[in-house]
Amino acid sequence: MTTSTPTLPAGVQATKKGSTAVGRVRKRLSSRTATVVSLAIALIWTIPTFGLLVSSFRPENEIKSTGWWSFFGDPQFTLENYQDVLFGGSASSGQLASYFINSLAITVPSVLFPLALAALAAYALAWINFRGRDWLYIAIFALQIVPLQMALVPLLKFFSTGVSLGGVTLMPAWDLVDEQKFVQVWFAHTCFALPFAVFLLHNFISQLPKDLMEAARVDGATHPKIFRTIVLPLITPALAAFGIFQFLWVWNDLLVALIFAGGGNETAPLTVRLAEMAGTRGNEWQRLTAGAFVSMVVPLIVFLSLQRYFVRGLLAGSVKG
Repeated sequence: MTTSTPTLPAGVQATKKGSTAVGRVRKRLSSRTATVVSLAIALIWTIPTFGLLVSSFRPENEIKSTGWWSFFGDPQFTLENYQDVLFGGSASSGQLASYFINSLAITVPSVLFPLALAALAAYALAWINFRGRDWLYIAIFALQIVPLQMALVPLLKFFSTGVSLGGVTLMPAWDLVDEQKFVQVWFAHTCFALPFAVFLLHNFISQLPKDLMEAARVDGATHPKIFRTIVLPLITPALAAFGIFQFLWVWNDLLVALIFAGGGNETAPLTVRLAEMAGTRGNEWQRLTAGAFVSMVVPLIVFLSLQRYFVRGLLAGSVKG
C-alpha cells in the first residue's frame, strides 16, 4: 500500500518558507558573532565623541599641542573652556547661555506647528473622502524630493517682497525685525517639515482598524471627536518619533536659522554662535569642544525622555496581528 504525502497549499508553503527565512535571519543577527560586531561598531562610533569630551576638559595649550589620547599619560583638568563658552565676556568668546533661549524659541514652535498641521492633514487624507484626495497625497509625497536649498531663495523673496499677481498685491512684505524674525524661521521649518510629516503620519493613521472608526461614527462621533479621542492617543508613538527627528533637525540647523533669523544676538541660535566661536582664522577651536557638549544637553534630554515612544513609533505597523 502506497502512502501519499499530503501537499500543502501554495500559500501555506510560501508562508512556511518565509517564516523559515525570517528565522534564519533572526538567528544570524542574534548570534554571538553578530553581537561582537555590533559592539565593535558601537565602540568605534563612540570613540570620536569620547575624545571630544576629554578635550573639552583639557587646557588650551594641551589641546593645541597634543592629541586627546595623551590625556591618560598626563591628566590635566580645567573648567575654563566651559566657563569661557557659557559666560565669556568678550565678543569672540562663547556667551552661549544667552543663545539657549533663542534656540528654544526657534525649535519648540518649529516642532509643534508641523506636528499639529500634519496630524490633521494625515487624518483627512486617510479617513475623509473628498475629490482629488489621492492626487493631493501624491503631490505632498512628491514635495519631499524638492531640496531645501532650492526653496530658500523663493521663500526669502516671499518674506521680503510679498506676493503680487498682475500688479495686484496679494500679500505685502513681512518687514519683520529683531525677535519678530522668529516667525520667518517657524514658517520655513514648518513648510520644509510638512511633506515628510504628513507622509509618515498618514501611514500610521491609515492602518488604524476600520471597524473602530465605523463604530465611533455609529455612536454619533464627528470627525473632530474621532480625531481627538481615538486617533491622537493611538498615534502618540508616531508623533513622538517625528517630534524627535524634527527637534534634532531644527536644533542642529545652521542654514535656515542664519538666512531667515540672521546672526544678531536677538535671534541667532546656538549653531550660529558655535560657528563664530572658532575665531576669524579658525585657531580658537578649543572652545568648540566645550560648546559642542553644551549644545548637546537639550537634545539628549528630549531623546532620553521620549525614547520609549520613539521605539514604539519605529516598530508600529511592522508586525500585524
